[in-house]
Amino acid sequence: MIGRCEPFFAWPGGTLFGYALILGAAQSLWWTLIYVGANTLTGLHGRRVSVHLDFEQAIPFVPVFVLAYLSINLVFLPAPFVLRSRRELEALTLTLAAVTGVAGVGFLLFPATVAFPPDADAGSWTGLREIARSLALTYNLVPSLHVAMSCVALSAYGTRGGRIGNLLLAVWAGAIALATLLTHQHHLIDVATGLVLAWLGRRFIYERWSRQACTAQTPPANPSGDRAPTA
Repeated sequence: MIGRCEPFFAWPGGTLFGYALILGAAQSLWWTLIYVGANTLTGLHGRRVSVHLDFEQAIPFVPVFVLAYLSINLVFLPAPFVLRSRRELEALTLTLAAVTGVAGVGFLLFPATVAFPPDADAGSWTGLREIARSLALTYNLVPSLHVAMSCVALSAYGTRGGRIGNLLLAVWAGAIALATLLTHQHHLIDVATGLVLAWLGRRFIYERWSRQACTAQTPPANPSGDRAPTA
């Protein structure tokens, strides 16, 4: 576990900010290749698998949750302002890339479509609902990359946060996961596998890669063995 580094949110400096933009662009290109590519390949054949349980048909459609669903577009913006070291930013990018690649394999192995009944009128949320549908494409369900990527990023931020901050991050992650169900974009198995994928990525990639991120910022102990003084 990475030690907490203060403060939680701050300007990372121009050089690191630029580096974060490069990493973000690379991850975006990789995501586009995998996500769009898998959807395109699945569309070339007619094999589909059923990934839903019958009782899921009763899950209500709650259009206001489209706000939580689309909030994933804000999840990655704070990265350089929270993870203010090259090592941590690299760890997050590597984890997101790995999670994306594994999810792409899942999409190809389990080509599926949502099996919810036709949604009720979304009213004033119709426009945002259509945006969400267009972003989700058609066949990429298992695992939910929406859930996996958001949970990876928000849990990474949690290594810098305090108790209240971590609670808020957890609520945000939970709202996004719940939104995939209440906007009828995903089924339960998609969410469950997305959560497992996020945990594996965090545990075996992010934590290991970023383990030394804050070490250099930790003041050494005094020769006498006492703790270094703090301001």
